[in-house]
Amino acid sequence: MAIENEQFEMIMMELMEKTDKTLSVLASDYVTIRAGRANPHILDKVLVDYYGTPTPINQVGNLSVTEGRCLVIAPWDSSMLKIIEKQLLVENLGITPANDGKVIRLVFPALTEERRRELVKQVKKMAEDAKIAVRNVRRDGMDAIKKLKNEKAISEDEHASCEKEIDKLISETVEKIDKLCQDKEKDIMVV
Repeated sequence: MAIENEQFEMIMMELMEKTDKTLSVLASDYVTIRAGRANPHILDKVLVDYYGTPTPINQVGNLSVTEGRCLVIAPWDSSMLKIIEKQLLVENLGITPANDGKVIRLVFPALTEERRRELVKQVKKMAEDAKIAVRNVRRDGMDAIKKLKNEKAISEDEHASCEKEIDKLISETVEKIDKLCQDKEKDIMVV
């Protein structure tokens, strides 16, 4: 960094932490969007009642993908089949579970062109929301260095350098958001 100021370094560390968190939230949200292929991560936020404790599905059985478009849930305890099936129906994933008494199958239908376009719009909106969050982080950082300047903790030149550092961090983060968005769009639009 161009500035040797502990307070500014603390501000930058906090900003980096917040931008990294924004990127990781966006990436985890993108993972849960189904793109026509079976993806076990679509069940990451689904919790089932496992002996009185809300538990993620991947902790009560094995998840596996067969034939690219079929997700198989094989619970370790067969008494969980009905509970898992019921919770999948409640979650309204857009996929009806098929219970054969041993495993539950989720067959992902091929996406129509219209549905793909809707998902791309959703992906772009999520990216825009992430950019808004990053701009809010930028604003907070700028306010913090302005406060340092007003308290005479940094000079006018240092203030300008700090602004450039923050803008550089935010620009890099926005580029990463755009890359995540483009990658997910490509993933969705592949037939």
